Amino acid sequence: MSLVILAHPNFDKSFANKTIIEELKNSPMDIEIRNIHELYPDYKIDVKAEQAALLRHKTIIFQYPFYWYSMPAILKHWFDLVFEHQFAYGSKGDKLKGKNFIPSFTVGSSQDSYTTLGFQHFRVYEFCKHLEQTAYHTQMNYIDPIFFYGTSLAAGYAEDEIRVNAKLHSQKLIQKVFELENNVMVSK
Repeated sequence: MSLVILAHPNFDKSFANKTIIEELKNSPMDIEIRNIHELYPDYKIDVKAEQAALLRHKTIIFQYPFYWYSMPAILKHWFDLVFEHQFAYGSKGDKLKGKNFIPSFTVGSSQDSYTTLGFQHFRVYEFCKHLEQTAYHTQMNYIDPIFFYGTSLAAGYAEDEIRVNAKLHSQKLIQKVFELENNVMVSK
């Protein structure tokens, strides 16, 4: 069973993240989805409940929109509280050891803008080093992020195109979880 930590501050108006979650719910995957904006609109995270959810699952998917080269504030706050000393790290903090850590996010602008010559100047993977270090520090298995570009209506992307790409994204995610949880490699 996999856990999805969903962190989208405006989920009801999202085309990409909403489609991804709908596809995951309708898939054969056995998943638990925790929409932390819905659970904690006041940002008062129930640390013990979140830790208990993490302990129930082998694969943890962090689903969110890529905001200002990182994650939404509530997800950062969630990490600050839930991945606490002697739970996630420290001499007795091995509770997450061996669990799979999958960043799954959507990027509003184009792939071309995330190059050394592009508007953003760096590639998306370069903005994910803190995620990789978090997984390493907590003894989790870091899985390369699954993401796609072009999810912003404001940047001129069409709603239908966003939904199609979100469905493709969710299929990649489902395949990756299947591979991890069944210890197999599925050919592309």
